[in-house]
Amino acid sequence: MESTSAHSHGLVSIRLVRPRDARTLQNELQTNRTWLRPWEATSPRGGVSFDMRLSIRRLLQQYRDGGGVPFVMEYNGEVAGQLNVWGITRGSLESATIGYWVSERFAGRGVTPVSVALATDMCFFEMGLHRMEICIRPENAASLRVVQKLGFRYEGFRRRYIHIDGDWRDHHAFALVREDVPDGVLKRWTEGRVPPDAGAIPQG
Repeated sequence: MESTSAHSHGLVSIRLVRPRDARTLQNELQTNRTWLRPWEATSPRGGVSFDMRLSIRRLLQQYRDGGGVPFVMEYNGEVAGQLNVWGITRGSLESATIGYWVSERFAGRGVTPVSVALATDMCFFEMGLHRMEICIRPENAASLRVVQKLGFRYEGFRRRYIHIDGDWRDHHAFALVREDVPDGVLKRWTEGRVPPDAGAIPQG
């Protein structure tokens, strides 16, 4: 698998998740249950007990198999959440999808947009991927601001797309391809060069 050493910008950094992160991540998830529940993926087959150690083992196995890259997001050295690059498809697609969660106490500090930018740049320029997608529920205003801030292009509506918080939920799909950001997502954003309407959702 390609290099995935820590990447940072300002006080925000992302790094590969480690087995010893399990307790910290479990605590953050439990502390943020009310905050995160509306956006958490669930199973249509019913609940299963959540084991962070097992989850990390599975994520790292997917990483070794080339199917994903599981990151921890940090703010000033503290664990602030997780960002997973998943569904990596090679060959004629060279694409992947990003999903993430951030603790409420770190909301509004730029953790998510910086982490998404860092992860996307790493996937484009270190791993050689061509397309990155993010799918967001219409009700998730904070995440919609992230993709619009970074200039992810709106690509369409996916009806009842992912099982979240106990039911199949609609999502908006956003994406970037490497040609959109020849200097990188982070550089384009921090230099104020994001097209103002890039992530606009058509009305009607």
